[in-house]
Amino acid sequence: MRTIRWGVLGAARIGRTKVIPAMQRATGCAVSALASRSLDKAKAAAAELRIPRAYGSYQELLADAEIDAVYIPLPNHLHVPWTVKAAEAGKHVLCEKPIAMDAAEAWTLVALRDRTGLVIEEAFMVRTHPQWLAVREEVRSGRIGELRAIQTLFSYFNRDPANVRNDASIGGGALMDIGCYPVTLSRFLFEEEPSRVIASIDRDPEFGTDRLTSALLEFPRGQSAFTCSTQLVPAQRVQVLGTKGRIEVEIPVNAPPDQPCRITVDEGRDVFGTGKVARTFEVCDQYTIQAEMFARAVREGGPAPVPLEDSVANMEVIDALVRSARTGTWERPGGSGPAGR
Repeated sequence: MRTIRWGVLGAARIGRTKVIPAMQRATGCAVSALASRSLDKAKAAAAELRIPRAYGSYQELLADAEIDAVYIPLPNHLHVPWTVKAAEAGKHVLCEKPIAMDAAEAWTLVALRDRTGLVIEEAFMVRTHPQWLAVREEVRSGRIGELRAIQTLFSYFNRDPANVRNDASIGGGALMDIGCYPVTLSRFLFEEEPSRVIASIDRDPEFGTDRLTSALLEFPRGQSAFTCSTQLVPAQRVQVLGTKGRIEVEIPVNAPPDQPCRITVDEGRDVFGTGKVARTFEVCDQYTIQAEMFARAVREGGPAPVPLEDSVANMEVIDALVRSARTGTWERPGGSGPAGR
């Protein structure tokens, strides 16, 4: 099996603490180089993670002929520009979410992928985690009856003015950072697109970012409601409700790599939960799974585990939620593609 040699653009905390160590444990993957705008910073991160090569610019890494694919954990506004530069240099790309600042920008990556034949994917690690595959399996089986509603809470507290998540000009804020998860998971479980959406946004008076966003997505078969925040107590939970039962996902996004995950299926006998059955999943690292599946797509010539068209559709929903908060009305996602610009 051919080993896919990775390069990393940037020394972001999520990369250093979560994604890169997980990629290093992935079968058929080797993290061979890391680049930063500061050579000293790149060398320090590479030494910490035992990465062989360090570069003082992203372009230097892209010029490295021994790199097959790059992982991009840069701030949101840099995702598309550096994905384009990486692909133009012949590198496959795994880019952090959200893959673009809006759906129109995301569409440019579809054209880029089609032109270059490279694997380009948004890093939604939840979409390939065993617990979420199991949730969709339970929904499809009819165990909870017909899926009608999904309720999600995802929040943390961060008012650091130096944190990129608190800079509205580069795509910071709750909706882009963590609201993208309930959007993609709702679409994943309903297996269709919402027909219309509505949102309420409360913005930080200093940063201008959405610090509290609540939204309702109306699907042909039901509804998904979520609240996300960058200035609430850290919490996350998902409830998936059907006509006969429900599923609760205890740690829906930040699934721990060192302990089992659990979902609870309640068959709906009564409100006391006497019909609850827990499903526990063996310890796994969702970032390792993500890297292995991406590497397999590279070796086999694609497609990406989560196609770019899905990423575009997710961004269309986010765009519509932003419009809705501004207009105070329901908005319909879509219309960002080549024919709709």
